[in-house]
Amino acid sequence: MGFRVAVTGCAGFIGSHLVDDLLDGGVEVIGIDNLSSGSMANLASSKDDEDFTFIKGDILSEEDLEEALTDVDTVYHLAANPDVRAGVTDTQTHLNQNILGTFNVLEMMRKKKIKTISFTSTSTIYGEASKIPTPENYGPLVPISLYGSSKLACEAMISSYCYLFNMRSFVFRFANVVGARSGHGVIHDFISKLEKDNSRLEILGVSPGTLKSYCHISDCIAAILIVEKTCNETVGIYNIGSRDVLDVKSIADIVCRAMNLDKVKYVWTGGVDGGRGWPGDVKKMQLSIEKIISEGWKPMMSSEQSVRMAARELIREKFG
Repeated sequence: MGFRVAVTGCAGFIGSHLVDDLLDGGVEVIGIDNLSSGSMANLASSKDDEDFTFIKGDILSEEDLEEALTDVDTVYHLAANPDVRAGVTDTQTHLNQNILGTFNVLEMMRKKKIKTISFTSTSTIYGEASKIPTPENYGPLVPISLYGSSKLACEAMISSYCYLFNMRSFVFRFANVVGARSGHGVIHDFISKLEKDNSRLEILGVSPGTLKSYCHISDCIAAILIVEKTCNETVGIYNIGSRDVLDVKSIADIVCRAMNLDKVKYVWTGGVDGGRGWPGDVKKMQLSIEKIISEGWKPMMSSEQSVRMAARELIREKFG
């Protein structure tokens, strides 16, 4: 294709899968990651590719960022702290890693005259939406977590830079993304807990738990790459998810079956604020995906199929 692109957060869960697909498409990729949550193991299939250059660096460093964004055609900005719960105990982490990091990326793009950015946002920007499934034009947007608010702030900055400096952007509001290489999230947590004690499983909240959509990583990457070819908007905003939802108890059942455990006792913590798993946890989330479906993408897996596939992949990674 003759493109040279930068991927921030390239060693993370979503970033590493995106790198793989870009390289498969003949794109030259410059990846930057400080490895605070990402891992070189995630780049095992791409690190030796002649079209891939890895920079161990931080997007909060102007020097590192300038190296990564020199002579590139577009930026895939995925670097962020992905842990929604982290903001409860550390109120600075999402400000620094998400908001300030995104500002730095946009400023470097402006200086380098890079005109296109793809940004991974989140369903948590909607907060406790009163309309389910929730469309992209839903408002007002009232996030209930610092993670959600930081991503919403990033979206606003991206929009303003696009209109002020003649840029284009693709903003992807993801449901819960699951699959191989995921280092956090409910499936990963359940497997880790059951590895330590396969007789009981502590589950945050109250039975049957929160109700949300889940999307497999393969579907998410396909969505990103399709939108770039079809979107004509200055700021194209797209929900990415599935057409259905799944509760936490069902996820626990899937993980237990995948680990061949049939006598696990579920211990519910009671949660907070009427059943949330933790402060800032959204009780019900399902995104309307009609906009992106109209442009040629559709999820190949339901929420349940996505979770089943991800459970098998993560168990195989951990136990072989």
